[in-house]
Parts: sequence; structure tokens; C-alpha cells
Amino acid sequence: MPGELRISIGQHSDKGRKAANQDFHGAIVPNEPQLSLKGVAVALADGISSSNVSHIASESAVGSFLSDYYCTSETWSVKTSVHRVLAATNSWLNSQTRHSPYQYDKDKGYVCTFSAIVIKSATAHIFSIGDSRVYRVSGQTLEQLTQDHRVVVSSEQSYLARALGVDSQIELDYLALPVTEGDVFVLATDGVYEHVAPRHVVNVIADNADDLDRAAATLVNEAYENGSTDNLTIQIVRIDEVPDGDANEVLGAAADLPLPPLLEARAVFDGYRIIRELHASSRSHIYLATDIETQEPVALKIPSIDLRGDPGYLKRFMMEEWVARRIASPYVLKPHALRRKRNYLYTVVEFVEGQTLHQWMIDNPRPPLETVRRIVEQVALGLAAFHRLEMLHQDLRPHNIMIDATGTAKIIDFGSTRIAGVAEAGPSDSGEPVLGTVQYTAPECLIGDPGSPRADLFSLGVIAYQMLTGRLPYGADSARVRTASQARKLTYRPATAVNPEVPAWVDGAMRRAVHPDPNRRYEALSEFVFDLRHPGAANIEAGPAPLLDRNPLLVWQASCAILAAALLLLLARLYGAL
Repeated sequence: MPGELRISIGQHSDKGRKAANQDFHGAIVPNEPQLSLKGVAVALADGISSSNVSHIASESAVGSFLSDYYCTSETWSVKTSVHRVLAATNSWLNSQTRHSPYQYDKDKGYVCTFSAIVIKSATAHIFSIGDSRVYRVSGQTLEQLTQDHRVVVSSEQSYLARALGVDSQIELDYLALPVTEGDVFVLATDGVYEHVAPRHVVNVIADNADDLDRAAATLVNEAYENGSTDNLTIQIVRIDEVPDGDANEVLGAAADLPLPPLLEARAVFDGYRIIRELHASSRSHIYLATDIETQEPVALKIPSIDLRGDPGYLKRFMMEEWVARRIASPYVLKPHALRRKRNYLYTVVEFVEGQTLHQWMIDNPRPPLETVRRIVEQVALGLAAFHRLEMLHQDLRPHNIMIDATGTAKIIDFGSTRIAGVAEAGPSDSGEPVLGTVQYTAPECLIGDPGSPRADLFSLGVIAYQMLTGRLPYGADSARVRTASQARKLTYRPATAVNPEVPAWVDGAMRRAVHPDPNRRYEALSEFVFDLRHPGAANIEAGPAPLLDRNPLLVWQASCAILAAALLLLLARLYGAL
């Protein structure tokens, strides 16, 4: 079994020579699975001396950070989670100042500095605003990892250029560093770091390795003895063990469950009665079954016989159910509630009575435009549910969309889904093959880019085009893209040329959705959906793309031919004049 993240924390705070302590600090080391999925959080805030209420700001900043960070989605990256939590805190503090007697003197308002470190898997994520510092022990001294946001006017006067609560918008510094066993990080306010030498800090930590709280208290006392007149707070974080697995391990524990056999009709398997096989492919086997306890029909999916020796495939297989349990959308396949212990590696989801979009397109080769719009809108809403959680489906295609008996579209098969919060906790996936189906995969993903929500938009645009024309917008050319140069040469085939019933402005919307350059696609799925219903000036007036966009080589050749003809004509005239 892979080891888990283990750290030791020591911390101490004192009001020093001041009447009250305006510093605030805290740390949380959660249990699994949050330890692997969210990591360990340590935070420190320092109230400013000019304010009588900044102790409230410090306590609110640290308290809300430590509680709210663990309430954010497990699928979000650490950076996204922390930024959203602190943005909300900053907005609240700024609002408190604006509705207080200090609205015109922010130095007396709800303001504080803030530094935090989140250690997730083998990475330390460091955040700071103001002049509370984060250090890393480097040899016999301290390496400062954060910058002070303080403007020095003179030897006796300075002010904070950035702090929590000062402005309505927040500008955080962020740094991500790999960690190894034995690494030590130090968070400290200026009342400590300005009065204790870095080398002495390192020596005290080493001398008190068995009790980091004692080390922190010793350093605070020494800063006081050395003349510090400010509040004093320090936190010491030591990495005792770094996990040798990744966050994917806690999502399914694929290695701990035996692989199931191929199932037969009427067989009883782990509390389910198998009715019949629904689908079999090189990737999985899916059966219609009944939960014996509730009599609910379900779809039971077991791993492919051919890929059972591939650990990466088995991990992605179990990831599907984890993804499904975190998305609540009527347009995304819903997992079946687990009521008993699972004894084999398989997944169970709702049974959708209907057909795949692939089969639906065979049965409806020329569907009405309004029907296509409704399907695209539903799929877009399902994708939006993924994107809100920082997930990319990455394999949107007609086979992975079900149309049920009511005409509702549901996205299925999450085995290729990329999850930001899990991807950052695991090893780099660079060099892995493309997980999606190449005919529907955005060109940037085919050349190694990790992709963005615009890649899923590309896939949806291809599907919309295919429903209206029965063809692909770039034919088979897009599947052969392996370089940026090849992507730029892709030539869009107007839908109006294949199906004259497609309005030119609808064709224009699809052209933009599947543009080879992701920066020239729609920024949001909602924009594409809107343009499929509302003729936009750009889509109406644009008509066919300029020849330069469709075939730059032909334009270059034609330009050369015209220049050559002009040159010959000029030479002929010169020769005649002689």
C-alpha cells in the first residue's frame, strides 16, 4: 500500500509587548480521503497595528480559510480552491470596512496580512499577501519563499501595498514547490523574523526536532528578548513522509478488489441479478441487472477482459464512479446508491432506457434543426456541470451520449475525464496517449496540450455538425493532426454545402465552435448554444470563411502567380520601349 502524507507541526503565538494579540494562526491535518484529496493546510494572519479591528480580520481570514477550503470541491485544484475562498473572505472584510467608520481610512479598517501553505501529495502550494513570510530551511539558513508587499517610504515610515481587505479585488502571490521527506517550512510574522537570525532559527528547530511546539515557543521568546515590540507568531511544518502513490489511489483502491468474471444471464452477482448483456467492447462489458434488495433496474459495468493487466486502465475505470458521484445534473448519468460492501471491481449506474446518439443519428439521418438544438443544449448543460468542478470529459462522442425514452440526452462514460484536483496530486501524465476518440478530439489535445473547456466545446460542435450533415467538419483530416502546423491547415467543409437546409448563420456558429485554434472558438458553451438559436451579425455577414483562412497555400500560390505575371508584363513593356 502506498504511504500517506505525514507531517509534524509546531506553532506558538504571543501578544508580546502589545496590549492585545492581533495575530491569528491555525492548521488542519484531515483524515483520509481528504488528506490525499485536499492535503494539509497551515495558515497565519497578522493584523496591522494602526487598526483596532484588524484582530477580527486576522481571525476571520484564518478561520474561514481552514474551514471553507475543505468544503470546496475535491475536483478543484488547490490554487482554484484557495483563491475562491480567500476572494470571498477579502470581499467580506472590504465590505465591513466600507460600512464602518473607517471607510475613508482603510489603515484602520478590517485589514490583515495572510500567508498559507497547503501540502498535497508531494507538492507545497504557497499563498501570501502582505508581509507575513513563508520560509524553507535550506542548509544552515532560511530561504524566503514569499515577497513582502510593503512599500518603504523612509527608515521610519512604510505601508502595506497589498493586504486582505484593502481592495474589493484580491491579488495573491502563488508558488508551487515539490517536497521531499525532511523538508521544513517556517511561517512567521514580522515580529519574529525581524528579531531572530535565520541561522539561529534553523539551529533551534534542529535542537528541538522531537518537539516543534517547543521550538516555536523558544523562537517567540527569543524575538521578545531581542527587543521585538510587535505581536509574535511562528509556525514550523516538517515533512515526515511523502506518499509514494497519488490521489487516484484513494478514489477506487483498484488493487484491493478482485476482478469479476464475465457474467451470464440469470446469474446472481454481489446482490444483483443479471438480466442480459447490454454492450461489450474492448473497453468494458455492460449488463442490465436488478438490485435484488430494491428491485431497481441498473446498468452494471465490469472491466474489459483485454485490459485487466493495465493498472492505468483499472484506475480510470474506478474513477468513473467517483466522477459520477460528484456531478448532479439531469444530463449526466447518475450512479446507483451503494448499500452494501463491494466484493469485486465493478461500477453500477442508473439504467437509461433508450439508445445512444450514434444509433439515434442512424435512425434520424436528417433531423429537424430544432431537435438538434435541444440535444445540443442538454449536452452543453451536462458539460457545464463538469466544467464547474474543473473537470474535462475529454471523450464526448455520439457513443457516449444516451437519448432516453423522453428525448433527454445524458452524457455517459467518464473513463477519460481529467480532474484538476486529482491531476495535480498525481504524477505528470505527459506522454500518455490521447484518451478520447480522435475524430471528436480537439486538435490541441492531439498535439499534446492538456486541453481546456474549449476542447469539450470542439467535440460538441463536431457532434452538432454531424447530426445536421451526417459527416465530420474536417473529414478524416483532423484525426491525423500531430503538429500545430497540421492543425492550422485543417479546412472546414461548410455544412450548407452538404445540407442546404442548414441556415448560413447556424453553419457559422458551428464553424466557430470547431475552429482549429482554441482561442478563436467560443469562450463559453452558452455562447454556442445561444448562437444556434439567434442569428448573430458575425455569423450572418461572415458567410464562408475567407480563402486565406480556408486555404492559405492557395492564396500564396495565387499571389506569386499574379506577381510573376505583373513582372513579365513590366519586362515586356520595358523591352518594347527599347
